[in-house]
Amino acid sequence: VVLSEVWAKGGDGGVELAKKVVEVAESGKAAYAPLYDLELTAVQKIEKIAKEIYGADGVEFTSKALKDIKKFEEDGVGHLPICMAKTQYSLTDDPTKLGRPSGFKITVREVKASVGAGFLVALAGEIMRMPGLPKVPSANHIDILESGEIVGLF
Repeated sequence: VVLSEVWAKGGDGGVELAKKVVEVAESGKAAYAPLYDLELTAVQKIEKIAKEIYGADGVEFTSKALKDIKKFEEDGVGHLPICMAKTQYSLTDDPTKLGRPSGFKITVREVKASVGAGFLVALAGEIMRMPGLPKVPSANHIDILESGEIVGLF
């Protein structure tokens, strides 16, 4: 285990973690195996993630999500890996179902392409796609006084 202090110390706070990642990668002992074959369809990939990672009984796709997937397949990017965007509070798409629920399905309401990043984003439930940001940005509280002093920083 290596403590990451990147948020507090910038790049210096991640040096030990980076060294550990390189050490494990070069040791040949990492047991990484992809969850799914990239040749599966986007629907199959999403279903595999929902069932095997989240423990869902299945996935329901809105007509919008299915149209999105069809378009991406026609555009030649349907093969991309999947990034699931759902509530961080639950393994479901419902933030009120805490812990390890069972007997649920995840509803994918929309799929977006992040082609430059190299993946499709499956949106499940109401989710902010920029996690970790407060409702009111910290920048709203930053100011420069006439003296030149900056106030409102962390």
